[in-house]
Amino acid sequence: MNPGKQAKLDKANILSDAARMVAQLRGEAEKLKESNEKLRENIKDLKEEKNELREEKVRLKVEKDRLEQQVKAMSVAPTGYVPHLPHPASYHPAAFAPFVPPQQAAGNKSAPIPAPFPGMAMWQWLPPTIVDTTQDPKLWPPNA
Repeated sequence: MNPGKQAKLDKANILSDAARMVAQLRGEAEKLKESNEKLRENIKDLKEEKNELREEKVRLKVEKDRLEQQVKAMSVAPTGYVPHLPHPASYHPAAFAPFVPPQQAAGNKSAPIPAPFPGMAMWQWLPPTIVDTTQDPKLWPPNA
């Protein structure tokens, strides 16, 4: 049975060689079955992971679309845009120290200009398109 050795003509030797070869082939077949089973388990695990990744991808895409819609809604504010304000009682004049604008000196006899919300800047409630100054050179001529 071995190509390099002289052929054995004895029946007992041929049968023992055949039995040894069958045992060797059975061992190899068993190893291949085990390897095949491990590969099948590995394939099953990879398919499960692939499905989980697909689900996560879909979930992330939905979240991304939702966030993009929120960003669009925030960047394109309506003209009468007023952000959420706290309760009006928190702006009651008694809640703040007396506010004196810088142009009013203590000795100035002109009538004071009442401030609707003392101590607070009003530009933050303007729509973003009005506050944007990037287009000013195109829209307004230079002053001499």
